[in-house]
Amino acid sequence: MKLRSGLLIGTAFGAGLLAGPVARIVAPHAHFPVAFADDSASDPAHQDTYHLLTLFGEVFEKVRSDYVEPVKDRDLVDNALNGMLSSLDPHSSYMDAKQYADMQVQTKGEFGGLGLEVTADGGLIKVISPIDDTPAARAGIKSGDLILSLDGKSVEGLTLNDAVDRMRGTPGSTITLTLKREHVDKPIAVTMTREIIHIQVVKSALYNNIGYIRLSAFNEESDPKLREAIDKIKSESHGNLRGLVFDLRNNPGGLLDQAVDVCEDFIPDGEIVSTRARHPDEDQRWNAKGTDLLDGLPMVVLINGGSASASEIVSGALQDHRRAIIMGTRSFGKGSVQTVIPMGDDGAIRLTTARYYTPSGRSIQGLGIAPDVPVAEERDDEPHFLPDRESELNHALTNEGGSAPTKKPAPRDDIPPQAKNIPAKPPADWPKFDPANPKTDFQLQQALVLVGDMAQQRHASR
Repeated sequence: MKLRSGLLIGTAFGAGLLAGPVARIVAPHAHFPVAFADDSASDPAHQDTYHLLTLFGEVFEKVRSDYVEPVKDRDLVDNALNGMLSSLDPHSSYMDAKQYADMQVQTKGEFGGLGLEVTADGGLIKVISPIDDTPAARAGIKSGDLILSLDGKSVEGLTLNDAVDRMRGTPGSTITLTLKREHVDKPIAVTMTREIIHIQVVKSALYNNIGYIRLSAFNEESDPKLREAIDKIKSESHGNLRGLVFDLRNNPGGLLDQAVDVCEDFIPDGEIVSTRARHPDEDQRWNAKGTDLLDGLPMVVLINGGSASASEIVSGALQDHRRAIIMGTRSFGKGSVQTVIPMGDDGAIRLTTARYYTPSGRSIQGLGIAPDVPVAEERDDEPHFLPDRESELNHALTNEGGSAPTKKPAPRDDIPPQAKNIPAKPPADWPKFDPANPKTDFQLQQALVLVGDMAQQRHASR
């Protein structure tokens, strides 16, 4: 479902992008009544609520009348709303009218900014991932970088919304980010020029008749562009396509309807994803009604810690249906649903309302998708100085069952024996990774080897 029908999934706000957690957009609510029904006036719980609302009003009046400098009522209310929501979990928040409008534009795949996916934790702004072919990616900003300041001004005390808003700006204008990177002692200053970001959501290539498709986000163009890419590699292979490497690394998510559509390109029937809410009558399930565009050809999906939400839905569904081998490192673990509720002319709120589950009933909240074939990107796996998983964020939801208990998938019995020969990490002499040189991408090269072995085995069994 696109914005018109409600569900949006991803990890975080971006500098010029919102790829929000699983979220449902509902009809605008003009007002939320504060008063309670007459017969509840004697209820102690409601009496306590009246008291707390009175306390809020008293503090509001004290601040607006006695704070050292005048403060706009609008700012006080906006900050109070955002504080109330953001303290619940890492993904609930308040968006003012401008931020909500930005979100609606950004899901179309074109927006102004730097091309950064960021999240907040404990007052810090952390990079989830740069988006391909954007100022952030070209500047060498890396997943896990900590943003210390913007144009020399500390981000300490800023809300995530405020930090993102400062990183946005007129195309052609510049901004300097000061970063802290693990294993680097001194802060790194990076100056970038803002530009209109056109997300190239799909890239494709053909290696020895093995297709490679990278999907960098789930926006309104994702599934149509994916289908075009599949047609392209089929044509380039002259009908001799042997298999596919599907790259979801550092894909932070996006629209749920696109995640479902992408799954249907490979899974003809069966459950894709379900959501379980506080109230069982609000639970939902999405089933595949598609066609396997690869006609059963071998498939390996690449994931890492930057793969979140929609990426985890797709990789989890392909894993549970035994349609693809999942390779790489454990994904981010973003498994909650946010409902985006427009508030008339006053923006919108994003409120966590459910958890989502893979076809086997797994909640990936805080756990992520574990690869069938673990392969590290780099040889050295040193501890990170920042949280790099959902479970490490402040106020992160626990992993719980909804209307049914969380399940563990049955052990896979379809992993090809050749997978045992795949190294878990690069050898000591492996060249330094160069994004422009696929031969330096260790995970990709191992995926190509595995797909090739699977294709050879499939051909021999016919």
